[in-house]
Amino acid sequence: MASWTPQPAGLQEILQTIHESTDTRNSAVQRNITHKLNNFTRAPDYIAYLAYILSAMPQEDDRIRTIAGYLLKNNARLILRAAPDVTAFVKSAVLTAFADPSIMIRNAAAQDIVAFLGILEPKNWPECLQQLVHMLDAENQDQQEAAFNVLEKACEDYPRKLDVEINGTMPLDYMIPKFIVLSEHPSSKMRAHAIACLSYFVPIGCQALFAHIDTFIACLFKRASDEDPTVRRHVCQALVLLLASRPEKLMPEMNGVSEFMLYSTKDKNENVALEACEFWLTFAEDPDLAPYLHPLLATVAPVLLDCMVYSEDDLLWLQGDEEDAAVPDKESDIKPRHYGGKTHGFEREANGDDAGAKRGAYGEELGDEDDDDYDDLDDDEFAEEMSTEWNLRKCAAAALDVLAVRFGADLLNVLLEPLKTKLWSDDWLQRESGILALGAMAEGCIDAIEPHLPTLVPYLINTLNDPKPLVRSITCWTLGRYASWCTQPISEEHKNQFFVPTLEGLLRMVLDNNKRVQEAGCSAFATLEEDAGPELAPYLEPVLRNLVFAFEKYQHKNMLILYDAVGTLADAVGTALQNPTYVEILMPALLKRWSKLKDDDEDLVPLLECLASVTIAIGPAFLPYAGPIFDRCQTIVHSSLLQYQAYQQNPEMDEPDRSFLVVALDLLSGLTQGLGMALGPHISRSQPNLLSLLTVCLKHPHAAVRQSGYALVGDMAMNCFPLLRPHIPAIMQELIVQLDPEPKVEFISACNNAAWAVGEIALRYGRDDPEFLQWVQPLISRLIPILLHPKAPRSLHENAAVSIGRIGLMHPTLVAPLLPEFAQAWCQALYEIRDNEEKDSAFRGLCTLVQTNPAGITKSLLWFCNAIVRWNQPSPELNNMFQTLLNGFKQHDAAGWAAQVATFPPVIQERLATRYGL
Repeated sequence: MASWTPQPAGLQEILQTIHESTDTRNSAVQRNITHKLNNFTRAPDYIAYLAYILSAMPQEDDRIRTIAGYLLKNNARLILRAAPDVTAFVKSAVLTAFADPSIMIRNAAAQDIVAFLGILEPKNWPECLQQLVHMLDAENQDQQEAAFNVLEKACEDYPRKLDVEINGTMPLDYMIPKFIVLSEHPSSKMRAHAIACLSYFVPIGCQALFAHIDTFIACLFKRASDEDPTVRRHVCQALVLLLASRPEKLMPEMNGVSEFMLYSTKDKNENVALEACEFWLTFAEDPDLAPYLHPLLATVAPVLLDCMVYSEDDLLWLQGDEEDAAVPDKESDIKPRHYGGKTHGFEREANGDDAGAKRGAYGEELGDEDDDDYDDLDDDEFAEEMSTEWNLRKCAAAALDVLAVRFGADLLNVLLEPLKTKLWSDDWLQRESGILALGAMAEGCIDAIEPHLPTLVPYLINTLNDPKPLVRSITCWTLGRYASWCTQPISEEHKNQFFVPTLEGLLRMVLDNNKRVQEAGCSAFATLEEDAGPELAPYLEPVLRNLVFAFEKYQHKNMLILYDAVGTLADAVGTALQNPTYVEILMPALLKRWSKLKDDDEDLVPLLECLASVTIAIGPAFLPYAGPIFDRCQTIVHSSLLQYQAYQQNPEMDEPDRSFLVVALDLLSGLTQGLGMALGPHISRSQPNLLSLLTVCLKHPHAAVRQSGYALVGDMAMNCFPLLRPHIPAIMQELIVQLDPEPKVEFISACNNAAWAVGEIALRYGRDDPEFLQWVQPLISRLIPILLHPKAPRSLHENAAVSIGRIGLMHPTLVAPLLPEFAQAWCQALYEIRDNEEKDSAFRGLCTLVQTNPAGITKSLLWFCNAIVRWNQPSPELNNMFQTLLNGFKQHDAAGWAAQVATFPPVIQERLATRYGL
């Protein structure tokens, strides 16, 4: 095979572009370069040119060659469609560059090797793996370390791809014993690489490692006292991974392991301490290990408590003391928000099993860093990364949270005294960590802490006056964690002693002169709003005046949290917001923000989201403000669809941001719910007509747009059906296709909303409507498979069942023959849903189907009776239907009925007897 060689003109063009890319001052030049680099990827041998510049052009500056190396890594996937001569050249060139005299070139080549070995897989590049393992025995220690560095990254990124047979042998059968031997290497870097590589094979259940598991654990114990902190950190990491995947191997050694981990949690090196702290978080998260962890509580919990004190490094990054309310935010401070759109779901009687991840409250771990940029982070960005990243304090707080959920009162008993010492300490750092701990334990220890709350809540409210902003901000968070207790409507005394002072204290923090305190105050206040709900109504005037004042005071980042607090307030108090005084306080402030923002300003998204909640709450009183808001939403929908159409015709363009379209549809849903038929004049004069645009949205390739589109269809069916009706034939064409028994994960919410909307439409058409008749069969033939599909999510089962019931209520003769197919699944889907009007109409539909086809329920009678007795308060009409049907079964065949009921669980028999005299 002829070997690949570069064409001089092509080489020169790529080199020239890389040279130009080093001028980062000129953004127009940079845009042009990005465009050029994207075009180069179409050349079939682009990666070979980059590999050539990296490996064979020593006359070029190292920086230029290094940039070629980074571009090569970023375009590594192109090797999958490269010609054999290009592939062969690139493989050989990066291995050549890996031996270059320049450290910069070697480092770039190392990253390329990791990328190509992962994409091609070791089985398709065995000589590379062989060379790396061979280099571990090189005379030169730099070469040993460089090879081990690449192997560690490969073991971390794709351990399964290494755990394969290549040419009749398993490389790991040789590599793992080799790594174990190298864990004793005189160089600490080599020892650290060895332990790290071994640990990455634990989670994948690698046989080659587990064949040597006892030797591996012995090697970890041996390295536990290593003088190098990086080695100790990797030992801790390996023990965490073992605990997560093979706890039975550690349990016999638990005394030694826990002692080492406790010692390491107190390590002076924060990286070691953090890795050791992860051990306790992992330990606490596994309920099966609770009996092993329980005896250690008394020693572990106080150590975690001590880890929650801010370190000196934290304080340097946070610079938390200044009054900075008037200082504008840097754009880099503002994290991108992802707007999800609304989904129709139901509240269940039982506790849901959808507990969220614990870590959010303490600052999430950062996602994978996107290292496609070869520029170093500038200092400000680095500071931001440092202040938000997962650290020892956050990990310890998360571990304490999980321990609290696992052990409740037992944890509080252990920590009561140390907590008191911290909370009443003269050292503000100790006090602050005690308040963080109190908040972390709120969920799990609430029953045990409750007797102390009459003392603790006033203490926290008083602490809001602390001169240190970091103390005020953590106190806001902790008060938010106990908001549900403060807001309980127990008595007038409880309200005056705890709820009102908490409300006043947090409102004061909302207007603090420190931005971090504002943020914590505003977030905690939003939590209080959710928990207090309608209880907030008497205090709306002072609450609104404070929030409106914050609109004048806040900088960019906190403004986004303020929108959320206003929207949450509207959701919480509902129609109480319709009082004209309140409308006059709130609306001018929102409209002032609204008028300042252009249609393409990203801040418009959270403001529209906030307004959607406000319009629903304010209802008819919103009408004077509706015109310009409706028009702007209509404009955003229209222009977003035009932009997307242009993008589809020219994929070279950047894809437009769909958040504007989604949130404009959601605000139109809010207007529909708040104003109903009063929207008629606005819709009829809209150009192009809003409902024509809505039909286009239902065809949009992005599920989030369809999801909000179907939410608007359902809301219009409920609140202004006559305006929607002329467009329903076009909508139904799209809606039927959207009903998919096994939607892709990202399509579930759109499918959910479509399933819900069609039930609302069916109800509004009414009984046996001739126009709706044409859709009954196609709809039911899609809704029943969704209901019966074992893998469809629960929410989809529920929405499909409700719509089958509602279509059945209106067209029983068409649906009743199919009853035996779905009756049991239908009852299983809806028996746990809380009583509400939707559930009522769905059950009236099922009862109508049973009246039409009584034989259809015979095989599912147990489930039908279970669903009936699970109701708390059915409407009189529905209750009469239940009574009539049950009496009918009994009269039809008294002996058969008695025999069948005798097989029911006792609780169902008792309720049938008590409620229906059966």
